[in-house]
Amino acid sequence: MNTITPTFQINATTHIGKVALKVANLEKMRDFYAEIIGLTVLHQSADQVDLGTTNNVLLTLQKVSDPLPLTRKTGLFHVAFLLPTRKDLGNTLIHYIETKAPIDGASDHGYSEALYLTDPEGNGIEVYRDKPRSEWDIREDGEIVGITIEMDAQGVVDAADRKQSHFPEDTIVGHVHLKVADLQKTEDFYTQVLGLNLTSNFGAQAKFFAAGDYHHHIGSNIWMGQHTPAMEANDLGLAYYSFVVPDQAALSRLKAHLDEVGAAYKVATDKQISFFDPNGILIKITVEN
Repeated sequence: MNTITPTFQINATTHIGKVALKVANLEKMRDFYAEIIGLTVLHQSADQVDLGTTNNVLLTLQKVSDPLPLTRKTGLFHVAFLLPTRKDLGNTLIHYIETKAPIDGASDHGYSEALYLTDPEGNGIEVYRDKPRSEWDIREDGEIVGITIEMDAQGVVDAADRKQSHFPEDTIVGHVHLKVADLQKTEDFYTQVLGLNLTSNFGAQAKFFAAGDYHHHIGSNIWMGQHTPAMEANDLGLAYYSFVVPDQAALSRLKAHLDEVGAAYKVATDKQISFFDPNGILIKITVEN
């Protein structure tokens, strides 16, 4: 694979901030993510709940009135919570087994070990830990090759210390995997407009992108088929996701590039802009606090 290094590259320390989901049953979803998945409730109101670790919001649930029936549309394939260590993944796996969490699978991807689940409203979840970078399969052209084999579940369990069931403080949203309508338009946008690197290319089925030298911050696939329609306002699922840039200079540099290529965006505050990708998915870019 020839990886794409865009002419403009977003700051290499850029990372995912949080994911916001539109939900029908706010209380049920709050309890699932807090009691089963391992997040902590940080703020809540009648129509919104923020969850994360201490003061770091990783997931926002927004109640939708009169939600549309679930259909095949673009949006979230899964949100991926990155745990700091294998010990943390082991603690989480034990917690999931004890609470009879809806585990869909467990995989070794070469660069990571991952658990997969589905929430009560059909949103995919990945909980994973990264292996040391020295163990990643990084090719000369920059491609980071992933695999999918059975995870060493016993090894993960053996790494646990059984002292914590909730996500530890340093947990972040490691990546977001999206259901898209057109892979080529998605590639063009994420590399040439947003300035990410194409790190892995599965041809006509999936593509992965990252800032800097990470294996991926964004996954994209057309496993539901091409030309999938975009979500509407009352559809359940992904409301938006955010990227975090390190400082005001990085945001200003991105805005100047968007102006240069003629990409439309909205300025929310001096520290946040937003725009849509070609699949109708809303992205917010914010400055690190």
